Amino acid sequence: MITKEINFQQQELKGRDFLTLADYTPKEINYLLDLADYIKKQKQEGIAFEPLKGKTLGMIFEKSSTRTRVSFEAGIYQLGGLGIFLSSKDIQIGRGETISDTAQVLSGYLDGIMIRTFSQETVEELADKANIPVINGLTDLYHPCQVLADLQTIKEIKGKLGGTKVVYIGDGNNMAHSLMIGAAITGMELVVSAPEGYQPNPSVIEKATKLAAEHGAKVSIEVDPTVAVKDADVIYTDVWASMGQEEEQLKRELDFDGYQVNENLLASAKSDVTFMHCLPAHRGEEVSAEVIDGEHSVVFQQAENRLHAQKALMTALMG
Repeated sequence: MITKEINFQQQELKGRDFLTLADYTPKEINYLLDLADYIKKQKQEGIAFEPLKGKTLGMIFEKSSTRTRVSFEAGIYQLGGLGIFLSSKDIQIGRGETISDTAQVLSGYLDGIMIRTFSQETVEELADKANIPVINGLTDLYHPCQVLADLQTIKEIKGKLGGTKVVYIGDGNNMAHSLMIGAAITGMELVVSAPEGYQPNPSVIEKATKLAAEHGAKVSIEVDPTVAVKDADVIYTDVWASMGQEEEQLKRELDFDGYQVNENLLASAKSDVTFMHCLPAHRGEEVSAEVIDGEHSVVFQQAENRLHAQKALMTALMG
């Protein structure tokens, strides 16, 4: 049954870009999650799954990475294809070549492009000019690949997505944005708890609220984290100062006082609450060591699922 569904859906998604979860329907996202589960099971059982033999993925990095690079590079290899690492320091895009020229040249060489960069507009222009699938590996606005893996993880642990309450605590950054969109499309309740001045982008709040109304979900903002986590199924956090914000570190530590995810905060949630973090984590800052290394934490299961979710994505778009 899963094989028939995979073959059918591949024709629907083949050639598509993956720039933000908002571009995908609930049916399409659920298909990707089912495919990720299938691919994960095949790997656990030692069964080769190589639908991308002869395919090549170009991986453009303007931001450094551990999880994104390794999961995509290992993933395309396990699918039978080849991944080529392209640092912005090593290719002409870093020396002034236009996004349009780069997109058209790479389209003649590759079967897909993954890009991890700063501006969402860069990814969108690359996708507009390329005639092969473009995958958003991270921008300052969105991190959809991480949230696809997060949805897979929540579904594995809680057995469902719809009706699950997820509370994100911390900076209203790209992680918060993609979680809001993902929750809205899949019928979840998502509460973002961030101090004034660090709340999500208003345009993303508007988009997520509209999507939530369409799909029976709920997205809200709550300044007080103790109020936010009441009856939470999942508590999620991220670093207070993201890449490129290092000079703000000391100020942010002061501004985020009271927003650390620790055992006291978990006590206000459900007894079986799950803790998630996209990593890298700073123990003692946004999360205590007792929580991230404790029984409620699934951060390494979550990190592993980046591999499986992205393999599903590449299979669907490039297969």
